[in-house]
This record gives sequence, C-alpha cells and structure tokens, in this order.
Amino acid sequence: MDLKEIMNFNNFVVLGNTTDEEKYAYKIKEKLLQNKYNVACVDKQYKTINDVPFDIDVLDLCMNPLKSIKLLKENTKPIKAVVIQPGAKSDEIISFLNKANIPFIEGCLLVGMTLYKKS
Repeated sequence: MDLKEIMNFNNFVVLGNTTDEEKYAYKIKEKLLQNKYNVACVDKQYKTINDVPFDIDVLDLCMNPLKSIKLLKENTKPIKAVVIQPGAKSDEIISFLNKANIPFIEGCLLVGMTLYKKS
C-alpha cells in the first residue's frame, strides 16, 4: 500500500488535537474536509476509535505514540490502513500493526492530498 492508494479511500479518522490550529492534526482534518473526505477525529470529537459512527478506511496517527498505542489496543473496529505521521511512530505501534495484520505506511496526508486528487 502506498500514499496514492490511501488517498483513494473515503473514511478517515485523525488521532490528535484537531481543535488547535497550530497542530498538524487540525491542518490534516481541515484539508481532508476541504477535499470532500468523510472525517472524524479522536481526541477531541470522539474519545475512542470505537466511538466513530462509520466504517474506518484510514486511521491517521498524529499524536504522541503512547496515546496512539492505547487507543489502538482498545479498538475493536476494522481498519483498512494506517498512516503514521512524522513523529507519531514507535516500535510498539509498528509491532502492534504487524501482529494485527493492519497495512500501514509512514507518510503525511497533507503531502498525499497535494500529490493525488481523490478519484
């Protein structure tokens, strides 16, 4: 899976502070909405991934890895792919995703939306 494939999905969940305009999670959420993606946010809008009211295509990790791994471990919803933003990676997250057989990439959705238009 690569960034181009990721950008063809529709339902995104951003893990991170999406209310602070200075944070990348906020910028990613806003850009996804501008590009007509379906977006939910876990941290401020919903407390857990399980609270998201739609099927999740892509989970975007844009928060401290210690918080992300806790949310990932609590999750029971299927996820098609995970994007690990710069600074959000940990060995524990990589190990968890590999064991759960969840495809992931390390990348940036802001770059993805610049390079690839939603088809």
